[in-house]
Amino acid sequence: MKILVAVKRVVDFNVKIRIKADGSGVDTEQVKMSMNPFDEIAIEEAVRLKEQGIANEICVVTVGSAPCQETLRSALALGADRGILVSTEPNLEPLLIARILEQIAKQEQPRLIILGKQAIDDDCNQTGQMLAALLNWPQGTFASQLKIIGSQAEVTREVDQGMETINLTLPAVITTDLRLNQPRYATLPNIMRAKQKPIKTLSLSELGIQLESHLEILDISSPVQKKSGVKVNSFKELIEKLQEQVENT
Repeated sequence: MKILVAVKRVVDFNVKIRIKADGSGVDTEQVKMSMNPFDEIAIEEAVRLKEQGIANEICVVTVGSAPCQETLRSALALGADRGILVSTEPNLEPLLIARILEQIAKQEQPRLIILGKQAIDDDCNQTGQMLAALLNWPQGTFASQLKIIGSQAEVTREVDQGMETINLTLPAVITTDLRLNQPRYATLPNIMRAKQKPIKTLSLSELGIQLESHLEILDISSPVQKKSGVKVNSFKELIEKLQEQVENT
């Protein structure tokens, strides 16, 4: 069974985000970038399925500019077999990413597609669902446990009411939640071997698709800074402060 895993290059979760002065986006100059943490979980799950003998190949794909190859190399060092870079402008909207992944899936013919439930830069949580709809495949979102039994995938997923277990007929799309697994660290020998693993670069024209954005970012700004609280010494003083707030609003 072939597994296709989609990964995204994002600003490292330890970095404090800075907004560009013109409000056009996030400043990524001289900023540490890394693989989206949810996608690391997707890679780890695919590698575990391969170690169990369920999968025989892991293909990892990312969409973006040339620096995204670093993210692919990280995935290859974690256990993926080969990578695909779809060369295009960064920060595409989820529907466009889903359309690109749809074409990759049609070329690669995987039995299972795994990707993070969301990226930490936009938190859209849409790509996996859109991809499943475009492919007309069953989907298991927010997976906290995954078992492959023959041609079926048993997915335990987190919902508002608790945990839900569903059975999907492969091929299927799975999106990962934090509790699915604990990603491993890449060892130095695997990092060195990853440099020899193949990465294929594709253009949008080679995939036979044209992308047209339906979203326009008007402005990006930092959250409003909250004012410091005031300590009061009595209930009466608290009431007076609250009355002052009401009168000033």
